[in-house]
Amino acid sequence: MKLLITGGCGFIGSNFIRYWLKNHQGDKIINLDKLTYAGHLSSTQDFQASLNYEFIQGDITDPEVVEKAMDGIETVVHFAAESHVDRSVIDPLLFIKTNVLGTGVLLDAALKHKISRFHHVSTDEIFGHLEADDPKFNEGTPYKPRTPYSASKAGSDHLVRAYFETYQLPITITNCANNYGPYHDPEKLIPRFITNLLNGQKVPLMGEGENIREWLYVDDHARAIEKVLEKGEIGETYCVGAEEKTNKEVTQNILKILGMSEEMVEYVEDRLGHDFRYAIDDSKIRKLGWVPEVSFEEGLKQTVEWYKNNRSWWEPLLNDRPSVDREAQKPYG
Repeated sequence: MKLLITGGCGFIGSNFIRYWLKNHQGDKIINLDKLTYAGHLSSTQDFQASLNYEFIQGDITDPEVVEKAMDGIETVVHFAAESHVDRSVIDPLLFIKTNVLGTGVLLDAALKHKISRFHHVSTDEIFGHLEADDPKFNEGTPYKPRTPYSASKAGSDHLVRAYFETYQLPITITNCANNYGPYHDPEKLIPRFITNLLNGQKVPLMGEGENIREWLYVDDHARAIEKVLEKGEIGETYCVGAEEKTNKEVTQNILKILGMSEEMVEYVEDRLGHDFRYAIDDSKIRKLGWVPEVSFEEGLKQTVEWYKNNRSWWEPLLNDRPSVDREAQKPYG
């Protein structure tokens, strides 16, 4: 099988390619990535020389680039997206262009090339947020996005479903919890806190740290997509959940692993539109035979160890861009 992976130099995309090449050695992967601030060739160094791997640098909003990448493809797994919530507060139009228009360009090309599966990777943030005692999100939860990022992902979900309903394009969708693991860009919460602490710097915890997320180890996410590609029903959506933790609990776990105290925590102003809680009922995908294999405690230990041993990957990234925290906290007007 020949697969097109969009965003394969990003965190989840590169880990998915690594997983797929290891477990499906007869398949060939084409990686289409624009190489934005969150896409790094260094995340693919260990498999760049594989005879079953090819990289194309290009933008998913460019029809000519997508047309070239789609040639001979049987399955598309679409990761490419602007995904940093704080950046979406600062520059929402960029998120709309990439996440909505880019998905539309891919769908059009997939339809033209009669691909056998278009799998769209999405987020639980499209459902809005929950209070502490609210029931978990599931595949039937109405969409209620609260940030430009989640609204743009909601738009892309709707486009994917529309191409199934209108043109019978064979699609599947997964809406997943927050991922963590190796090669995670150090501006996101877990890798940023780890790298800050490894450099002797305090970690910026928003609000009181009471916001709740589910944390999914990235290899478990790869296994979930694999299961949907193998056993999922065309036209269906599958929610992929994990373990609920407050941001403060995540921070305390990282501190414990590194043997540091809470004196290393700096409480900062909350971001605009900061969703309180996400939680997923993943019983539907479990019926396909998927279960997460890595506990949060074990996955976090592995992740911290990876960052300790791979400074050469993440240290150059820290100098490439300014922090977006303060800009994202500014009110409009």
